[in-house]
Amino acid sequence: MLFNSLDFAVFLPIVFLLYWLVIPKKSTAQNSLLLIASYVFYGWWDWRFLFLIAFSSLVDYFIGIHLHKSTSKIGRKYLLWISVAVNLGLLMFFKYYNFFAESFVEAFTLFGTALSLDSLEIILPVGISFYTFQSLSYSIDVYRKKMTPTKDWVSFLCYVGFFPQLVAGPIERAGHLLPQFYKLRLFNYEQATDGLRQMLWGFFKKVVVADNCARYVVLIFNDAEGLSGSTLLLGAILFSFQIYGDFSGYSDIAIGSAKLFGFDFKQNFRVPYFSRNIAEFWRRWHISLSRWFRDYLYIPLGGSRGSKVKSIRNIFIVFIISGLWHGANWTFVFWGFLHALFFLPLFMVNANRKYLNTVAKNKLFARPKELISMLVTFTIVTLAWIFFRADNLTDAIVYFEGLFSPSIWSLPEFISEEKMIISLFFIGVLVVLDWLGRENNHTLEHLNKKFSKPICYTFYYLMVMIIFLFGVKEQPFIYFQF
Repeated sequence: MLFNSLDFAVFLPIVFLLYWLVIPKKSTAQNSLLLIASYVFYGWWDWRFLFLIAFSSLVDYFIGIHLHKSTSKIGRKYLLWISVAVNLGLLMFFKYYNFFAESFVEAFTLFGTALSLDSLEIILPVGISFYTFQSLSYSIDVYRKKMTPTKDWVSFLCYVGFFPQLVAGPIERAGHLLPQFYKLRLFNYEQATDGLRQMLWGFFKKVVVADNCARYVVLIFNDAEGLSGSTLLLGAILFSFQIYGDFSGYSDIAIGSAKLFGFDFKQNFRVPYFSRNIAEFWRRWHISLSRWFRDYLYIPLGGSRGSKVKSIRNIFIVFIISGLWHGANWTFVFWGFLHALFFLPLFMVNANRKYLNTVAKNKLFARPKELISMLVTFTIVTLAWIFFRADNLTDAIVYFEGLFSPSIWSLPEFISEEKMIISLFFIGVLVVLDWLGRENNHTLEHLNKKFSKPICYTFYYLMVMIIFLFGVKEQPFIYFQF
C-alpha cells in the first residue's frame, strides 16, 4: 500500500479512529490493532511476504529470549550467528542471488571459462532491507547486553512490522522504539497536529517535487547519448532533488503517521543538501542507516582505532557495503566507493567531525565561505548520484562523457516547457522552506512557533491545494526497490 494512494487515504483514518475511539484503552489492545493493521498494510502488495516478515521477526524474538538465558559464551555466539544467518540469508537470497550468480559467471568468462548458472525468477519483497536490519539490530543489542529482551511477542512483532516505517524506514533501534509499545498511549493533540504537519510536508516533497522531477529524469537518463551536456547536468540536478524529495518525503510521512498513534521516531533527514562537506552530508542523509552501519559494522571492524591503514580499510568496507545495500548492481557499489573516496581526505586531516552544528545557526543568511562549501558538496553528491541512477556502469560513463562535452554551455532542452518550469519553481520552494526550517525537527515545525494560527492554516490549505493540483498520482517510492 502506497502512502500516496487512495487506499492509504482510506486505511489511515479507519485505523486512527479504531485506535483512539473503539478499542479498549489498554496497550495490549492498541498493539494488537497495530499489528493487524501493519500486516494488512504490508500484505496489500503480496500476502505471501507476510510469512517472510513473521518468520524473520519470530526467529529474533526467540533468539533474544535464549540469549538472555544462556550463560555460555560459545552458545550465545551460536545464537547470534543464527540471527545473522537468517536475516542476512533472506536478504542475500531475495535481493542478491541473481546479482552474484551473474557476476560469478561473468568473472569466469573473462578468463576464458564458460559457466552456466541459471538465474531465478525471484520477486524482491518490499522493504526487506529495512526490516531485516531492524530485527537484526535487536539480536545484536541483546547479545551485547545493551537491552533486556522482551517476552511480549505482540509488541516485538509490532516493533519490526509497524506500518509507518515498515517498508522504507527509518530503521528504528529496539532500545528506542520497543519500550513505546509497552505502555498505554494517550491521545496528544499537539503531537498529532505536529504529525499532520510533517506528513503534509512529506507529501509535498514526494508528489509535487520528486514526482514532477521524475518525468524529466526518466527522459534524460534514457536518452543520454542524444542530449546536450547542459541537459544532462539539468537531469542530474533534477535527480538529486527527486531522490531527496522521494526518500525524505517518505520518512516525513512515516514519522508523522507514527505521531498520530502516539509514537516518536528518530529524525532520518536533516536538510542534507545544506552540508558543508561530505562527512556532514552523511550525518544528515538517511541518518538511521548511517548510524546502523557505524554501530554494527564500522565500530566492530575497529572503527578509527588502530592504524590509519585499517581505518581506511574500514571506511571503504562500510561505504561499499552501504552502496550494495541499496541495490544489486555494480553502479551502487561504485557509488559507495566514490563516497569513500570523497570522505577519505577529510578523515586523513581529521576534518570529518568539523561541522557538527547547523549551518548559519540563528542567522538568516550563510557566509560566502559556507555557501561555497555547500555548493561544492552538493556538486560532488549530484555527480555521484549519476552512478546511483544509471542502469549500468556503461550508461553512467556515457552520461559523464556527454555531461563534460562542450555542449554543457548550451541552453538545456525542456527548460522552457511549462512542466519543467513548475518543477524548478517547486524545487525553489523546497530549498527556501528547508533553509528557513533547518534548525527544527522538520521543516514546517517552525511555522507554528513564528506565525499566528490564521497565517499557518492559510499556508497549510495552500499546501494541500498545491498537492492536489500539481501532485503526480500514486507513483511508487524509489526506496521501495531497496
